[in-house]
Amino acid sequence: MKEYTVKVNGKVYDVSVVEKGGTIPQSVPASTPAPAASPAGASDGKSGSIKITAGAAGKVFKITASSGTKVEAGDTILVLEVMKMETPVVAPKAGVVASIETSEGTAVEAGDLLATMNEA
Repeated sequence: MKEYTVKVNGKVYDVSVVEKGGTIPQSVPASTPAPAASPAGASDGKSGSIKITAGAAGKVFKITASSGTKVEAGDTILVLEVMKMETPVVAPKAGVVASIETSEGTAVEAGDLLATMNEA
């Protein structure tokens, strides 16, 4: 894994890049911004142990999974529109989506909590 600092629209972000097929760590670095409060009614109150956060600022374009959906590693959970590009947010490992913490059309910042899941 390689660490980079990038500047987007005047905001500085620390990012980690993992080669395809590499292992994505589940811990979140202390420098990552705290997740924003989830929108009212977005969560069913059951959050999972694996947190899925936004990698960049954007807008939730489409939600493709819901609570209870079984997913494999790499399956798309939702799609963000980032700088006019559709960017899939994928499951880091196989499991079951526990909660969706956002809704379509919501603006998000890097590090915001989007969904949670549990390992299968």
